[in-house]
Amino acid sequence: MKRVVVTGLGAITPIGNTAKTLWMGLINGKNGVGEITRFDSSNYKTHFAAEVKDYDPLNYFDKKDVRKYDLYAQFALIAAEEAINNSHITPINTDFDEVGVILTAGIGGVTHFFNEVMEHAKGDGVPRFSPYYIPKMILNIPAGMISIKYGFRGPNFATVSACASSSHSIISAFDLIRYGKATVVVAGGAEAAICEAGIGGFNAMHALSLRNDDPLTASRPFDKNRDGFVMGEGGGCIVLEELEHAIKRGADIYAEVAGVGMSGDAYHITAPHPEGYGACLSMKRALNDAGIDLTEVEHINTHGTSTPQGDLAEVVAIQKLFGDHAYQLSLNSTKSMTGHLLGGAGAVEAIATIMALREGTIPPTINHFEDDPQIDSRLDFTFNKARKRDIRYAISNAFGFGGHNTSLLFKKYPI
Repeated sequence: MKRVVVTGLGAITPIGNTAKTLWMGLINGKNGVGEITRFDSSNYKTHFAAEVKDYDPLNYFDKKDVRKYDLYAQFALIAAEEAINNSHITPINTDFDEVGVILTAGIGGVTHFFNEVMEHAKGDGVPRFSPYYIPKMILNIPAGMISIKYGFRGPNFATVSACASSSHSIISAFDLIRYGKATVVVAGGAEAAICEAGIGGFNAMHALSLRNDDPLTASRPFDKNRDGFVMGEGGGCIVLEELEHAIKRGADIYAEVAGVGMSGDAYHITAPHPEGYGACLSMKRALNDAGIDLTEVEHINTHGTSTPQGDLAEVVAIQKLFGDHAYQLSLNSTKSMTGHLLGGAGAVEAIATIMALREGTIPPTINHFEDDPQIDSRLDFTFNKARKRDIRYAISNAFGFGGHNTSLLFKKYPI
């Protein structure tokens, strides 16, 4: 099978509107959480979220295009464009018939859907929906739009698995390239669910933090007093490429994709398996796929959402798989800074993991105040401050409602 590397990065997030500023925000422990500005949240249980800052769509799109794209799609297109430009693929050095696009979301155009339905409910019953109603809502449109814009005629689709969606898109891209079905694939995802329906829906599930008196510390993965996740928004995208093609055209290679793992919990629609069975299996399969020993892994960017059950289940999975080597791992959760980007989380956290390998720095897990007695205090979660460490292999985990588990194993390039 062909080897696959990463040659482009793009992001727009609550702590940085490019991949570079995202990385600088992460290593400096920047906090992206604040009061919700997208709507009046006074009647909701949660009044805060991690919104993208200083965003004006007209800086990226003309007025006609802004009308066509839901906010999640705007974020997806922005991240993809940066990654493509960063990769420097052109029709001169790459056959665009062999370039695929897999961009996705976990929820998609929920804001547009909500607004259209509310407007319809106010009317006289006569349907007056926007002609963009369906295209702005469905999840595959960003992949299609990137294909149309650049002329990429390789495999083109979207993967959907809740908060594992964009990790599944990267896995699909990896498989297409290593099996020779594409040479380059633009992969990632985005989300923009900070709206009445998004916050209200997750509030109804008791999934969001209610720390309205101190929102800056609300996202506190692995802390004793964590009480739910903080919703984030934005997107991430990476360009995956067949190694020999990347070398031939002189591409800047960020990292190699060494292996991938997937599993299903077969347990519960929203809760993780309490013994971390599916998460353990996903990481184990990534190791087996790469053909490496578990002792070679030095860093895991955890799913780490700051939910009581989820964090504990992931720790159980890590300790079950890695045994005593778990104490040698540098663990972290970048969601402590960005919030949870839902369908965009996997891609954004993949970028964080890739950059940790490239730069030899582990971003921190901020907002740690008190150890959880249910979590082994000997584990290293890189609490509160970034740490320098030269690492060779790193895993990025992403898990989704429905019991969907993904583990991306990246390798430093070159070693």
